[in-house]
Amino acid sequence: MKLQLFLIDIPLLLCLISCEDKKSDHETCENQVIIGNNEYNIVSDDQITISDLVIDENCLKCTISASGCDGNSWIVKLVAREEIIYSDPPQRDLKLSFQNNEVCTAVISKEFSFDITALEVSGTNNVFLNIVNAGEQISYEY
Repeated sequence: MKLQLFLIDIPLLLCLISCEDKKSDHETCENQVIIGNNEYNIVSDDQITISDLVIDENCLKCTISASGCDGNSWIVKLVAREEIIYSDPPQRDLKLSFQNNEVCTAVISKEFSFDITALEVSGTNNVFLNIVNAGEQISYEY
């Protein structure tokens, strides 16, 4: 009987050791996208300088360059309109809300990431994300 338990416990133990603790995509992104017309309309149309824009799995990573001290007090939000532009592929309009109260003259860059799974459009595996106040468009394939 002890031998049977031992033989069952060994494979179970090996499985537990070899299994990875995988985080879901929204846990690897710093922020969530905000979807709402009121929020979208409140965000300024002022141009924001994005020095890098990439999609890594379900995270939109954008690097913003601006004057400041160290960027630690910067507040950045990604806000989407509720409406979907039905084209091929469909499109979503977004704005980056950027709040910078730092008064230093150095130009620094800082990366922010957003979970964009909420921007997926059913019936397709691709959507163009138009970041209106940055003049940028990126294709999100899922």
